[in-house]
Amino acid sequence: EKKSTEQQRMKVSVVLVGLYVSAANAFQTAAPMRHGRVVRPWTTTTKRTILFATETKTTEKEITEEVKVVPEKASSGAVTAAVSQSGPVAEMMDEGIYNFNKVLIDTVYNIICFLYPVTGGPRDFARFYVLETVARVPYFAYLSVMHLRETFGERKDSNSERMRTHYAEADNELHHLLIMESLGGNSNIVDRTVAQTMAFGYYWYVIAIYAFNQPAAYHLSELIEDHAYNTYNKFLTEYEDKLKGMPVPPIAKKYYVEDNPFLFDLFCTVKDKDEQGNFSQRRPQLETLYDVFVNIRDDEREHWKTLCNLVQYDDMQGVENKMVVSTQPKPTPPADSLP
Repeated sequence: EKKSTEQQRMKVSVVLVGLYVSAANAFQTAAPMRHGRVVRPWTTTTKRTILFATETKTTEKEITEEVKVVPEKASSGAVTAAVSQSGPVAEMMDEGIYNFNKVLIDTVYNIICFLYPVTGGPRDFARFYVLETVARVPYFAYLSVMHLRETFGERKDSNSERMRTHYAEADNELHHLLIMESLGGNSNIVDRTVAQTMAFGYYWYVIAIYAFNQPAAYHLSELIEDHAYNTYNKFLTEYEDKLKGMPVPPIAKKYYVEDNPFLFDLFCTVKDKDEQGNFSQRRPQLETLYDVFVNIRDDEREHWKTLCNLVQYDDMQGVENKMVVSTQPKPTPPADSLP
């Protein structure tokens, strides 16, 4: 009887081994094919990327050396742009959406430049008042949509962090606006009317876009923040001496120096690391109005970096500070490559 039990165990073992081998063979046979090569299910992501990059190197080299995969349409309307062996997957904006956003923002920006040319006089602060009134709108538009979704039951941990960051960004832009008002930027009713009318229309536009296509809405703000950075940078370069002879507005000192820096640190999501690997923190030092505008300019760059990460990686900390680049449009495939 003991012998019979051992024989039964042996038979069961043989059957199980046979079933395992058969299943393994079937699994390999059913493995997906890519460009004539079998991709094994147990192959690591890095390995697949290396093999795929080797096969497509000559065809993708014209776009960029960092491109590892052929762009594929993503559910968000963006497309895969690159896969690096050590980093996350970047996204490129659909060319139609990218071009429309760029034309829209460039047109609005050029209108503001025409109405408010920078001359080094008091009217420059009216220009910045208009820019800041419009620039802060998207952040509370995002919050409006996210709060509504939350009300109807959407619960995501990433959304909570993103909502806090967008609130901090809106608060930062509000203080930019308060600084411009303290400099007399809103003293003219015409300027107030222009700024508030643009802001009202843009708010509802961003609401509609963000509700259906978040990357497209973030890309709009990415373009605005890039314009804002360049505008302030040029202003600082051309009127440095004049600005260094003007005092710091009390509201700027209160926000940048005296207030609790919690919200200020919160919107700086893409930071450099120190020698110990910890994220560094900006601590503005204000002596003249020049320093105030330096910090406003740098704030706009912080917003731009966060938005680039959101568009390309759907993550505020998608890549580190030095790796952030502007979102690019998806290359249009050649006509003969279309099915």
